[in-house]
This record gives sequence, structure tokens and C-alpha cells, in this order.
Amino acid sequence: MPKSHQAHKNWSPGRFLNWGKDIGPSTQAVVQMQLRDRPHPEHGYRACLGLLNLSRRYSRDRLEQACARALAINSTSYQSITSILKQGLDQLPLPLSEDETEMTELPSHTNVRGSHYYH
Repeated sequence: MPKSHQAHKNWSPGRFLNWGKDIGPSTQAVVQMQLRDRPHPEHGYRACLGLLNLSRRYSRDRLEQACARALAINSTSYQSITSILKQGLDQLPLPLSEDETEMTELPSHTNVRGSHYYH
């Protein structure tokens, strides 16, 4: 085994999942996706190591919030999470989902036609 791969033999998906769980549920979910969405879990190790490095550069809370945002927008790549952290988007409130937005009635106005107009 090449020297560059010898360090990987001591790693396991469980090790990365436990690390993600220590940060928070969103980080754990992102780690799980990194490992699951590849042909072999070992292919996701580098992305997981990248997340580990982000937790050293940014706070654990910020990484957790960035992972939560990445899950909300369905973009959980390392590049996406890095971009969220660099732009400070993790510190903004998450956008409301369609289920959480309230439907408001249309205002009464002469230019607004009701459903009866179209029958």
C-alpha cells in the first residue's frame, strides 16, 4: 500500500460519524451523506477530513449551522459548506420552507380578479 494510503487504513466510517455526532446532528448527517453517496465509503474520507479542518478554522457552532444550511438547500458538498462559511451565510437565519410560510389572502383591489372571473 502506498504511504499516502497507509494512514487511511486506521480510519473507518464509524470514526467519522462519531466525530460528526460530536459536532451536531447536521454535521453528522453531512458526514453520513459524504460516506453514503460515493461508490465506496473510503472515497468520502477526504471530504470528511476537509470538514474536520473546517471545524478547526471555524467554530464548531458555525460548522453545525453551515451544515444545517447545506442540508436545507440540498447542497452538502465540501465546496458548498466552505462557501457558506466564507460568506457568513451560516450566521443568517435559515429560509422558511414552503410548509412553514403562511398563505395570506390577496388584498382587495380593483385589478385583482377572483376565481369567478375565469369561469
